[in-house]
Amino acid sequence: MTTGSQTEAVELGTALAPAVRLRGATLAYGERPLWSGLDLDVAPGEFVAVLGPNGSGKTSLLRVLLGLQQLNSGTVEIGGEPARRGSNRIGYIPQQRALDANVTVRGRDLVGMGLDGHHWGMGIKGRKHRKERVDAALEAVEATAYARQPLGLLSGGEQQRLRVAQALVGEPAVLLCDEPLLSLDISHQRKVSRLIADRARGSGAGVLFVTHEINPVLPMVDKVLYLVDGRFRLGTPDEVMNSATLSELYRTDVEVARVGGRLVVAGGDSQDHHVSEADEA
Repeated sequence: MTTGSQTEAVELGTALAPAVRLRGATLAYGERPLWSGLDLDVAPGEFVAVLGPNGSGKTSLLRVLLGLQQLNSGTVEIGGEPARRGSNRIGYIPQQRALDANVTVRGRDLVGMGLDGHHWGMGIKGRKHRKERVDAALEAVEATAYARQPLGLLSGGEQQRLRVAQALVGEPAVLLCDEPLLSLDISHQRKVSRLIADRARGSGAGVLFVTHEINPVLPMVDKVLYLVDGRFRLGTPDEVMNSATLSELYRTDVEVARVGGRLVVAGGDSQDHHVSEADEA
């Protein structure tokens, strides 16, 4: 499903280097391949959902793009340049984890770290310019009202909005999201997913969104990368999220149905990572 703004961003991206490009990418632990021969292009403004059971290499893929892990073979580029540790072309949203109530760091300070890391205000020349960037990011995620509150006193949804602002404040070319919906209720899952998609497309950032549950992001997804036991499939949601494709990937019978606009996947012991929203409610 493609929106008008998304189409414009992707069409613009055709004249630019892909936000992410992997060619012949292979990653293995010892003799166990996570994936092999992976070719992937993510255009500016494109939203790619990365799915698969635990241990299939989803987070490892993000580590490769972050420059924290080397491929066994193949190449990886971010915005036309080799992936490297600490690239300012990448915004990263980690898994949602509740913070201790005693954490006193303010929300706007967390967002500011997206500009200057642990240097606390010295990474961007000019305090006024830095403040404007942080204020704009907070406004974009509708977090201005609680930006001065300690993180430990905020709800999980409020904390995750601030993490989105932190990832986007540096205007990255790529936004990597590692299970950002964990521990959020359905309402916040939808809000955070839409927020990530809208802000990324507005800035032309390519998105790789690792998740165990596709339903909250399904309306925003352009492509699905599905990883299973050293195998993968890449295509549109309709091309990948169907009974024939998933049965082939899992090498067992898997049934996929659409119920009220949601995908419901059943069959095989590995399917516990696809739970319908109806079951979660």
